[in-house]
Amino acid sequence: MPDPILTVRDVRKSFGEYEVLKGVDLDVAEGRITVIIGGSGSGKTVLVKLMIGLLTPTGGEIVVDGERLAGLQGQALTRLRSKFGMVFQQAALFDSMTVYENVAFPLVERRVPRREIPARVANQLRVLGLQGAERKFPAELSGGMRKRVGLARAAILNPKIMIYDEPTTGLDPVTTRQVDEMILEAQEKFHVTSIVISHDMASAFRIADYVAFVYEGRIAAYGAAADIVRSENPRVQEFLRSSGVSIDAALASKGGGAA
Repeated sequence: MPDPILTVRDVRKSFGEYEVLKGVDLDVAEGRITVIIGGSGSGKTVLVKLMIGLLTPTGGEIVVDGERLAGLQGQALTRLRSKFGMVFQQAALFDSMTVYENVAFPLVERRVPRREIPARVANQLRVLGLQGAERKFPAELSGGMRKRVGLARAAILNPKIMIYDEPTTGLDPVTTRQVDEMILEAQEKFHVTSIVISHDMASAFRIADYVAFVYEGRIAAYGAAADIVRSENPRVQEFLRSSGVSIDAALASKGGGAA
């Protein structure tokens, strides 16, 4: 396994008396795709919010790219968050902005010199096959194209870690496959580390190098995708069976998981 770019150690998170995470340990391998799976309410989204500093853990430690997250505030926290890019479930594009304006938005926010913006946006659109869509609005795009624009916007600032929040939820099988291919393509073109939250088991195992299974606030199983499928953990097997999809077929299309 490659060295971790993000490490979670004994992380706990409570909201009042309700304990969501009960001691999570996880290493996110640099340059690989880690998919976090688990049932609704298992703590997947809370874990990711802790990773990027949107929530503060009740206990434990998170280290991102060699830097401890605990205690960071102001510009130091903003700088650490800039290492992450986020592709939201519904792409979260600005409806009143064109594709060009959506992708340019992070550059404008960071006050990048205006003369540099057109070339950077044009390159990003070219890399992701979005040439010709610059003047279109989100309502004129297919679901897959909206996801691609969301990725272009998230990657425009060259983050080290890309997070995808339920990227295939609500999509038809054809568009789901397109989104999976987009994630794999982004991995190759942008050389990022990817963390994907997913309920879609076929999609998860199609793209995953490593899989972390969250159960009752802990990581119940973690490892290469092919090893998770072969896990003897009854909770893992129950969850995989309940998905009703061919995990073996998904793994075959990926190539069998990480080495």
